[in-house]
Amino acid sequence: MSAEVEAIERATVAAVSPDAVGAIEGWLLPFDHGTVSRARSAVPLRHAPAAEDTLERIEQRYAAQGLPPMLRLADLECFDGLRDQLEARRYRGAKPTLVQTATLRRMQAVAPAGALPAEVDTAPDEAWAALFLGEGFDPVDGAHRVRVLARAQGSLYASVREGGRTVAAGAMAFGHGWASVHGMRTDATQRGRGLAGRVLAGLARVALERGFEKVFLQVEAQNDPALALYRRAGFETRWQYRYWQPST
Repeated sequence: MSAEVEAIERATVAAVSPDAVGAIEGWLLPFDHGTVSRARSAVPLRHAPAAEDTLERIEQRYAAQGLPPMLRLADLECFDGLRDQLEARRYRGAKPTLVQTATLRRMQAVAPAGALPAEVDTAPDEAWAALFLGEGFDPVDGAHRVRVLARAQGSLYASVREGGRTVAAGAMAFGHGWASVHGMRTDATQRGRGLAGRVLAGLARVALERGFEKVFLQVEAQNDPALALYRRAGFETRWQYRYWQPST
């Protein structure tokens, strides 16, 4: 399990391509001035108790980068001591998020019967990026997500296109033995049609062709529609984390 945790966390940080990445013993420290929390939150590489001075060292490293400290911490008993420190310093945990894994063959089968998988490209086009800036999405956050996903090395970009525009999209990164799904978006007026399943199927097809077998993603614990889709695609939860930040 410890090797799997490290592989997933290293692959996660690489996929969101932060401005810079530092490290202390057992932790990755991504630094980024955008809005994508995974690109700017310290994360442990193993599920084990943290050293007594870990939080202080993280705070110092983020302060040196001109960034507020943030930790992405699993809701596990081994981190009780660190959570006690965080709460004593008036940090609050928010946005519970699930790390889920599946096989790519199971994921490929999630597209609706008779529906074609999404088209997959090795670079994002304008129509792909435009979906993140459309109605129903935060345009500032969307622009940052496009930036970090577009600059990751070796990623794939899936699109379902209708009438000259992209109505569903997603991205897939590769690293440390894993494929990973990111940036899933569906036009707000087109939901409920199985378009996201076509995106997953298209990405899985190409990943299988590249020789990958396993895939992970991260999804907010309260996103019921996404959870239902991922359950049909064979995803199971491995752990849940929260983002810890100082209270303002």
